[in-house]
Amino acid sequence: MNITTILLVDDHDIVKMGVKKILEDEEHIKIVGEASNGLDAIEKVKLLMPNIVILDLMNSKMTGIETAKIISEQYPEVKILIFSMHHNKEYIVSSVENGVNGYLLKDSCKDELLKAIKVVSEGRKYFNPEISEIIINELLAKVLGTKKETRPIFEKITQKEKQILGMIVQGFNSREMADKLFLSIRTVDNHRANMMKKVKAKNTAELVKMAIG
Repeated sequence: MNITTILLVDDHDIVKMGVKKILEDEEHIKIVGEASNGLDAIEKVKLLMPNIVILDLMNSKMTGIETAKIISEQYPEVKILIFSMHHNKEYIVSSVENGVNGYLLKDSCKDELLKAIKVVSEGRKYFNPEISEIIINELLAKVLGTKKETRPIFEKITQKEKQILGMIVQGFNSREMADKLFLSIRTVDNHRANMMKKVKAKNTAELVKMAIG
């Protein structure tokens, strides 16, 4: 059995205790260390080399985003799962831009935490649909460099198709999109095919070109 090792980083002991309580009976997960701030976290990553760092954004001495950036640059094999109470889009997008592998809100249930750990440990990204939509909208807007709705392609496709198109622009494959949006792969592929038909795109590359100009 492969064991996923975890470093918990949070400046609130009660949060760390709660996470430990949730995970203590999971045979495939082992908490190998704890840290209360970003500087301590970086030192413990170097010492323990955990598979995953579960990281709060608002730590003393160094923000979670700064911590994530350093860990992702210096230890790219270590995955980072943000565990935060903040639903602010700037925090979410900045986290993604600084190397995190997943973003989970602290009011999430046990099953979602376990799912996030599993997905991230497999080298994939984990964002629930609500978080995904924030990320997609913000990053797609940056790629377009203008209000995306002004491009003709966006007048012809549905909101769900816009969401999927944003993920295509970011390089997600059908399986990844299906996982993040809680859809079947066939449904994702149908949305892709419908978009191509509506805008008369010959292939996915042409579809992306229409979106980003």
